[in-house]
Amino acid sequence: MPETASRTALEAVLDTVAAAIGPDHVVRSADPAALLPAEANVSAFAARALNAVLRPGSAEEVRSVVRAFDEQGGARAGLPGLHAVSTGRNWGLGSKEPAVGPVVRLELDRLDAVRDLDVEAGYAVVEPGVTQAVLAARLAGTARMLNVTASSGHTSLLGNLVDRGVGLRRQRTEDLLGLEAVLPDGRLVRTGWWPGTSAGRAVNPYGLGPSTLHLFTQSPLAVITAAVVRLLPRPEAQRVVRLSFGREELPAAVDLIRRWRAGNVVSGVVKIYDTASTATYGGEGGHGYLAHVCVDATAGTLDALAGALVEEARAAGLFGRIAAGEEPAADDTVSKVVQAAYSGSVEFNEDMLASATGTRADLVDAEGKGWIFFLPLIPFTGADTARALALLDTVHEETGIRPGATVNALDADVIDLVVSFPFDRATQAEAAHRALDRAYALFAAAGWAPYRLDSAHGGWGREHAPDAENAALVLDVARLVDPNGTFAPGRYL
Repeated sequence: MPETASRTALEAVLDTVAAAIGPDHVVRSADPAALLPAEANVSAFAARALNAVLRPGSAEEVRSVVRAFDEQGGARAGLPGLHAVSTGRNWGLGSKEPAVGPVVRLELDRLDAVRDLDVEAGYAVVEPGVTQAVLAARLAGTARMLNVTASSGHTSLLGNLVDRGVGLRRQRTEDLLGLEAVLPDGRLVRTGWWPGTSAGRAVNPYGLGPSTLHLFTQSPLAVITAAVVRLLPRPEAQRVVRLSFGREELPAAVDLIRRWRAGNVVSGVVKIYDTASTATYGGEGGHGYLAHVCVDATAGTLDALAGALVEEARAAGLFGRIAAGEEPAADDTVSKVVQAAYSGSVEFNEDMLASATGTRADLVDAEGKGWIFFLPLIPFTGADTARALALLDTVHEETGIRPGATVNALDADVIDLVVSFPFDRATQAEAAHRALDRAYALFAAAGWAPYRLDSAHGGWGREHAPDAENAALVLDVARLVDPNGTFAPGRYL
C-alpha cells in the first residue's frame, strides 16, 4: 500500500480504532510509511506485509474495529485487509501468517471467556481465546468431556474448530453447534443452534431452511467471536489397545483395523504412528508402526469387548506386540498423550510439543525446531495407506527431508493423514518447502486432496476446485458478503 493517501487513510482508521479499544491495544510503526517488523514462524514461511496489530477485548470492540475499516471503504479504498487469528498457534500451517499481504492483524486472544457451560445438556459457549486446556480442566470429573486434539493445550479451541481440525474422537466440525460472527459491515450474527433462543432445547445445528453455519468455517468472510461447542458423554469404561507391526504387515493390519472400525468395535479416531512421527513426537521406538485403538463400553462389558478384540488381533498374526490396558512407559510420550486424550485430557500434550519443537508453546515460533504439516485425506484401506507412504518415500528421496506420517482414521472410510516435515531452520528450510510442494503435487496426482492448507498454499483449493461452477458461486457469495474487501483473502478463498 504505497500511496500516501492510503497510508493517511489507514492512520485515520487506526486512530479511530485506538479510541475504541484503547491505544495500548494498537501496535503500529512510529513511522506511518513503515511496516511492522517481520515475525518468525516455526515453518519458515514467508512473512507477509503487516501494517498493524489490533487486540480488541470484546465482541463489541471487534465490531468497532471492523466497522471502522469498512466505513472507509476497505480494500477498495486502498486499505489493507483485516486478518483475524485466535491465539495464533496454527503451527505447521503458518502460525499467524495470512495467505497474502498487506494486512492488519486482528488478535482475539483477549476474548477468553467461557460464556456458558451446561454439562447436563452437553454444550459450552466459548470465545476465541479459550484454550482446549482451559475447557478440558473445567470438565474434569464431570459426565462430559471435550473432543481434544493432540496439539498443545495452549491452542485455541475455536480457532482449530473453524479451521476444521481433528480431535481424538472425531473431526471437530462435528462438535460445532453455532457461531457468533462479525460481518464485514460490523453486524453481529449468530448461526446454527444457540441456547436460550427459539431454536429449542434439543440441539440442532442445521436449523430450519438453508444453513449458514459453515459459511464461516475455513472462511475469511467474518470474524468469529464465539462458538457453541458440543461436549461428549464421558465413557463409563475405556481401554486403549496398542498394536505394533512392520512395513510388510501394513496393508493387512490397516484392513483389519478398518474392519473393527466399520463394526463399531473401536471408538473415536484410530491413530497409527510411523517410525519417523514416533521419533518426532517422543514415542517408544523400535516398533515400525504403532496403532492406538480405543474401546469404550459399560463397566460390565469392557472386558469382554476388549478381550475379544485382543484375541482377534493375536489370531491375525500381524502384530509384534499387543498391549491392552497397560500403562505406557514413562518415556513413551506419544502413548501417554493419546491415552489421556481419548479421555478428554491434555495432561501430557506439552511433552509432545516439546519433543517436536524443542521448546514450550509461547516460544515455538521464535525458537522452535522447524515444523511443517501437510494434511491430505485418503481412503481407509491398506492399499491406499501403503501407496501414500510410498509417495512420502519419494519425497524423502528427492529432497532429503524425511516426512513423518500419522494415520488418523476418522471413520470406516476416510483417513486424515497428518504428514509432518521436521527440519533445521538454519540449514533445511528451502529443502523442507520443496518437500511440501512435492507432497502437494504427488498427492494431487494420486487423487488425494488436503482438507486444510498452509499460508504458503493459499488459493490451492480454488486452483484445484472439483467443480468450477461451485467455485464461482463461492466467490459470488464472498463478493456479496464483503463487497469492500474489508477482510483479507484467506487460505481457502
